[in-house]
Amino acid sequence: MSGQSLLVPGTLSPTRRVPSSIPRPEYVGKPAPTPYTGPEVQDTETIEKMRIASRIAAQAMEEAAKAIKPGTTTDELDRIAHEYMCDHQAYPSDLGYRGFPKSICTSLNEVICHGIPDSTELRDGDIVNLDITAYIHGVHGDTNATYLCGEVDEESQLLVERTREALNRSIKAVKPGRQINIIGRVIESYAKRFGYGVVRDFTGHGINSAFHSGLIIPHYDDPRATTVIRPGMTFTIEPMLTLGTHDYDIWEDGWTVVTKDRKRTAQFEHTLVVTDTGTEVLTLP
Repeated sequence: MSGQSLLVPGTLSPTRRVPSSIPRPEYVGKPAPTPYTGPEVQDTETIEKMRIASRIAAQAMEEAAKAIKPGTTTDELDRIAHEYMCDHQAYPSDLGYRGFPKSICTSLNEVICHGIPDSTELRDGDIVNLDITAYIHGVHGDTNATYLCGEVDEESQLLVERTREALNRSIKAVKPGRQINIIGRVIESYAKRFGYGVVRDFTGHGINSAFHSGLIIPHYDDPRATTVIRPGMTFTIEPMLTLGTHDYDIWEDGWTVVTKDRKRTAQFEHTLVVTDTGTEVLTLP
């Protein structure tokens, strides 16, 4: 594995502004969102709006990813994605969600998820996860991917490739009439072939007019996840695989989740809608 030194918190820049003309999600300025009480199956109009939000999120991620190279700060990646979303009249869903201070999450190396963009500079050999959600027309679209920065060691490259494949395999397993736990069963069985850990406490989720609807999508074979998949359901799948343990610590910032053994971890995510025969991935650029 790469011999990179472990990450430490950097310095935060001032909160980025969003033009007043762009509608905010209801949770902005509040300690927590209002619990979602609507349906998990969405109507045609909502799904069409989610296509727009999801496409903007995917394109913002593409733009930010172009800047991934040694010396770029994670704050600069945040700026690029923030400006792209605002230029397309979308609100960065992360900004102000339960007090999160930035517009995207940037999770490097041993950071499982929820890394806060700051003055940290990318290094040759890092792996970099960008997690971006856009809010427009009253709905959210959520996606993430892990990228290579410079010359990355083979073990880390394989982790990234196989995490992407775990997501792809799980999407193919989604069919109406199956239970949600088919998703985690596929991911966990694939990850076990390589001795990877599968993070349990951070999951996929229902998404629509709510950033997180309350529907939970485990990435391991959870016998409790018996919700039956139905056409029109919208949710994310976002497996987090690790080179070691799935246990974790959280930094003092209350957000940054790191592997307990500080080994590397990768993640990929798509927002999808269930169709009559399978799925449509909404977060394609």
